[in-house]
Amino acid sequence: MPDICPLCGRIVPAEQRDEHHLVPKSRGGRETQVLHRICHRQIHAQFSEAELEQSYPTVKALLAHPAIQTFVAWVRKKPPGFYDGTRRSKRRRE
Repeated sequence: MPDICPLCGRIVPAEQRDEHHLVPKSRGGRETQVLHRICHRQIHAQFSEAELEQSYPTVKALLAHPAIQTFVAWVRKKPPGFYDGTRRSKRRRE
């Protein structure tokens, strides 16, 4: 049975499969979720490891963030194998 990305709801092709630690490994996290590579990169472009640990340790919490909602609405329309470079959010660059 194919993996389904819990963020965007699309089938995850093998070449686009990433394991995301809900709480970063550097902060003691062990639990992982299979995500599309583009979804995984978007999470790490948007949030610091501290933010992921403290405020976004679940897919539900991630999906509640407006920037992730906007991203998901956009990427959901793309084919499962779609990948585009991800830019770090302006907030993370400052």
